[in-house]
Amino acid sequence: SPIMAAQANQRKLSDPGGGTFRDDDDINDVASMAGVNLNEENARILATSSELVGTMIRSCKDEAFLPPGMLHRRILDIAKRSGVSEVPVDVVNLISHATQSRLRTLLEKVSVVAQHRTDGGKDEDNYEQTSDVRSQLRFFEQLERMEKQRKDEQEREILLKAAKSRARQEDPEQARLKQKAKEMQQQELAQMRQRDANLTALAAIGPRKKRKLDSPGGATAGPESASGSGLSSSPASSRQQLRQRITRVNLRDFIFCLEQERTTARSLMLYKALLK
Repeated sequence: SPIMAAQANQRKLSDPGGGTFRDDDDINDVASMAGVNLNEENARILATSSELVGTMIRSCKDEAFLPPGMLHRRILDIAKRSGVSEVPVDVVNLISHATQSRLRTLLEKVSVVAQHRTDGGKDEDNYEQTSDVRSQLRFFEQLERMEKQRKDEQEREILLKAAKSRARQEDPEQARLKQKAKEMQQQELAQMRQRDANLTALAAIGPRKKRKLDSPGGATAGPESASGSGLSSSPASSRQQLRQRITRVNLRDFIFCLEQERTTARSLMLYKALLK
């Protein structure tokens, strides 16, 4: 058995991938031949890397969101009230970045609220519309418009009758009605002239030319034209998609977000927004 153990040790020494001490000895021999001390190099690397521990390296310039000069003066004015005379520049940068982060978060919430308001769940199969207030308001507006038109027609008939009357002795009320009827006729004549002028101008300009993308014949003109129209319609469809992605935020969305947050539910900013 001692002979077999000696043969196994000899086999390990001869094996290049056996993980023996021969590799370390070879490295030390090469380093000593090159005049390099591995212990000194290791200590130097550890010393240089320890200086970078805890530091942050930025690859881009740190730009302030708010004007640093104006913000610094504003912070100093507020700090002097509490007896603080100096404010470091790092505090100004921190407040600027905090303001930017707060505005970004608030805009994201307001954008979600605006999208929810404009969406209404019409395209969702899981929702069923129970009432349409907009259509009801439109119906009431149409009723009011018809009632106003009926009253205008009655007043117009009264004025026309007053204008056609040929009484010798007219009272002041009759004279006022005649004058009003005359003004109404002049106004109607001016509207008719303006309408005729608009129609003449439109006829001179010519019919409005539709785009080839909107024409129905483009899809049945053949495979080549269909492929060409498909290629040319991609920018238009992308523009339409970009146009649909625009979300308009109003004051009601902003007030709703302020009411939902605990920090701004009773703030002065919310009360000022409600008074607008």
